[in-house]
Amino acid sequence: MLFFPLLLTPPVLAQAPAPTPQEIVVPREVRPLPGQLDDTLQFNSNSPELVGSEGILLSTFPPAGKQHPAAHLNVPLAGRFDVFAHHVFRAVSPDNLTSLYLGIVLHNPGSQPVTIQVMSAASYLSQPDAPFITLPGWVENPDGGVFAGPGSRAMSDVLRGRRGEVFPDRLVIPPGGYQLLLNAPIPVATLDPPLNGRSTLARLRSDGPVYAASLALFARRDADGNEQAPTLEDWLTLLETGDLAVPRDRPPTPPGEPGAVIYGRVAGVAQGSRWTARITDEPSGPHLSIPPAGTGVSYPLSSLVAGRLGTGQIQTAPLIVRYDDTAYAAHGNYAVEYDLALPLHNPTDQLQRVAIALQTPIKEDTLSQNGLRFFDPLPTQTFFRGTVRVRFFDSRGLNRTRYVHLVHRRGDRSAPLAVLDLPPGGRRFVQVTFLYPPDATPPQVLTLQTLRD
Repeated sequence: MLFFPLLLTPPVLAQAPAPTPQEIVVPREVRPLPGQLDDTLQFNSNSPELVGSEGILLSTFPPAGKQHPAAHLNVPLAGRFDVFAHHVFRAVSPDNLTSLYLGIVLHNPGSQPVTIQVMSAASYLSQPDAPFITLPGWVENPDGGVFAGPGSRAMSDVLRGRRGEVFPDRLVIPPGGYQLLLNAPIPVATLDPPLNGRSTLARLRSDGPVYAASLALFARRDADGNEQAPTLEDWLTLLETGDLAVPRDRPPTPPGEPGAVIYGRVAGVAQGSRWTARITDEPSGPHLSIPPAGTGVSYPLSSLVAGRLGTGQIQTAPLIVRYDDTAYAAHGNYAVEYDLALPLHNPTDQLQRVAIALQTPIKEDTLSQNGLRFFDPLPTQTFFRGTVRVRFFDSRGLNRTRYVHLVHRRGDRSAPLAVLDLPPGGRRFVQVTFLYPPDATPPQVLTLQTLRD
């Protein structure tokens, strides 16, 4: 009798569902972050995030003589100030794939020329400049070539003091004159779906007062139907006659109102561009004692209403002017620089190894457990994408600078930025610096942990 093998169709194996994230409580002292924001003004244009029409995004111009005076907030900018703009555009319809242009106009209202120095600046599109690619959670980024999203890339460039080619090193605005700081497209014609975004940050210094506006116009067409950038005259016509761009974002929750908090998107002038801190045991103290072996201490970063992690500290930059339907404060501190110095000291008589990490605990206002809450395994939502610079002296006494691109998911403990050995009674200076990236979700913490042997 002949036997023939039975031919079977390979079984279709059901894909196992992803493990459910489980909460892990890490016992941890959480202290308020020392220091404070500076007084530098930030022109903060982030509402509407999704722009659906031509119009004014943010204007600090005087309202007098304007067709829609409520669209103008009447705040001159002078000395050191930042210009931040972060907007997204989706094609108006499948049959209309015209690019939307973002224009940033500066005006000198005075009787003398004004010179504006462009200290550092960057502006990137999501496509093709900086797509939201999947990256590991921790990647060395020495030359700035690692990024995920335009906010991640722009903040990395400005952290390094770079100025993009689209920006001049300085602008000279004649008396009563106007200049374009930026006139850049958000193209969608070749994308599927036709959706794109642009993140921009410029650090400026002006020797006289100026007014600023961020504006949205569709590309113009030449006789052959090719897209053309709007002219300065086009932008000034919009500035004089235009109203706020639509659709408007969801209005924020009024301060102090009970229930869930809707933060809203920012459109206004924030006070604070840089948070400088020297983290020590006592105010004005000489050093920061490392915690006992096996323990750690954390300091909140970008803490905000309903996300103070038990410290009672709100780091959010206040807004000196805003539109009535936009955020009451610059929640998230997008594009704000954190510059944190840690003069570490090992008070013990044994060698100690310490780790310094940026982490994203589960958001809480008051700590419900005896420490910070994290997830394992991690969920899918990304809460932080950006580059952090850490400077320290290594065991040979050499000054090291390391740039690390981090991708955090919600509840992410993250790998350390640096691990250092401190000899008995030893001291080691560490500096951690980063610009809080757009599209991140606060708060984060800076954690110092002394490792067990």
